[in-house]
Amino acid sequence: MSHRTKLWGFIQGLGKTFVLPIALLGISGILLGLGSSLSGAQLQKLWPFLSYEPVNIFFQYITMIGVFTFKNMPVLFAIAIPLGLAKEEKGVAAFSGFVGYLIMTMGTNFALKHTGMLVGPDEMRDAGQTMILGVQTIGTGVLGGIFSGVIVSRLHERYKDTKLPDAFAFFGGPHAVPIVSLVVLSVFGMLIPYIWPVFDALIKGLGYIIQQSDVFGPMIFGASERLLIPLGLHHILTAMIRFTPVGGEAIIDGQQVIGALNIFYTNLAAGYETPMETTALLSQGRMLSFFFGLPAAAFAMYRTAKLKSRPLIRGLLISGAVTAIVSGITEPIEFIFLFISPMLYLFHAFMTGLGYLTLSIFNVNIGPAGDVIGFFVFGVLQGFKTNWFFVPVLGVVWFAAYYFVFTYVIVKKDLKTPGREDDTDSVVSKLGADGLAAHMLEALGGKDNIVSIDNCATRLRLVLHSTDIINEKQLKSAGAIGVVRLDATNLQVVIGPQVHTMRKKIELAMA
Repeated sequence: MSHRTKLWGFIQGLGKTFVLPIALLGISGILLGLGSSLSGAQLQKLWPFLSYEPVNIFFQYITMIGVFTFKNMPVLFAIAIPLGLAKEEKGVAAFSGFVGYLIMTMGTNFALKHTGMLVGPDEMRDAGQTMILGVQTIGTGVLGGIFSGVIVSRLHERYKDTKLPDAFAFFGGPHAVPIVSLVVLSVFGMLIPYIWPVFDALIKGLGYIIQQSDVFGPMIFGASERLLIPLGLHHILTAMIRFTPVGGEAIIDGQQVIGALNIFYTNLAAGYETPMETTALLSQGRMLSFFFGLPAAAFAMYRTAKLKSRPLIRGLLISGAVTAIVSGITEPIEFIFLFISPMLYLFHAFMTGLGYLTLSIFNVNIGPAGDVIGFFVFGVLQGFKTNWFFVPVLGVVWFAAYYFVFTYVIVKKDLKTPGREDDTDSVVSKLGADGLAAHMLEALGGKDNIVSIDNCATRLRLVLHSTDIINEKQLKSAGAIGVVRLDATNLQVVIGPQVHTMRKKIELAMA
């Protein structure tokens, strides 16, 4: 396997590991939004029962749970990355991730102390220092957790099978990983005071460009994030906006907060309103395309399908549209038309970016609302000050635009969208889950062609001996929504929200 292929596979895998902490953050954000709004004075005036002490204490408790995740995001990334990238001994990888991150912060503290750079409490903010897990260190934020996690994952891959002489055998094998991590990350931590300022300046420079782009900054981000979906790299771009200076910096109650999402949640927990330039970079910009555009695209594909085929595709299109609205997961419907018509996907990416721009112009100030629950919690529940009511109004325009463009292009170009193919025969309705997995395994070239198999939220991620021998038509007949050939050995198969179940079934079929 070439170095280029290994690097590509590593970047793909790294993006996948972001899903675990981000999923926890999504739920925590909803809890924080509910707790802070229902324990606040505004809704207590509207609904007096919320001021009843036991009820108020309960919602303060909900707020506390929500605060936990975003307060500890760096260490969560440091643990999740080795866990997600490890193919064996995942528990050891996660444990080593925590050990590595903690010793990295202590290594930085050691270097600061012995070079006279460790400052007093009143000077910490100006010096870029903060407290992490009880240790005064440089505030590297989530990027520090990512760096630590990546280093530990590479150490885990190299040293998990270490063999030592019998007298020292206990310290070999998986036990060697946290030991090596302890040494390597302590050294890396001592280097951070010297390498971080350069890296921090580059990140802040990129953030400055986005901030100076005014409303066009969010538009560029929104469109770019959609364009990265086929490559599976969108999580990395989103994480930069959410957790690094690219998404902005703010001083809240005397503390420096970095990243658009961190700023939003810190303000929410403190009862402050987040400025528009920050919320405009969050997932509120997706709502017009997710809630209205993609359902309109699904409706257009249904209306342009052959009459006899409509009953066969109705469930596929409805489930894709509902998934986009309820959970913010759009791949199940995007991959239906992505490879059939890249032009339609470019239109979709442009309209998503335009949604960011439009909501900024209308001063919509909702924040992380990429699904209907977020829209309700961070928009409707927060009152009319968020201007949430513009979303359904503008959504009518988005629905009409998507429906007209998709209908016109599908008919004009005679695109073979679902229900318009010459042969719509599928084995999905004929085989059970186990049979479909066996059918898909055969289409992948059999178990001998599979080097490794994993999954993210919606797609199987495979390393194969060769992608040339796969049967793409058979994969789709077994329920695959889309197939992405990244190179000669890396393949992604888009399944949808039930991808984890399909991966397990394929692994059983391989066994």
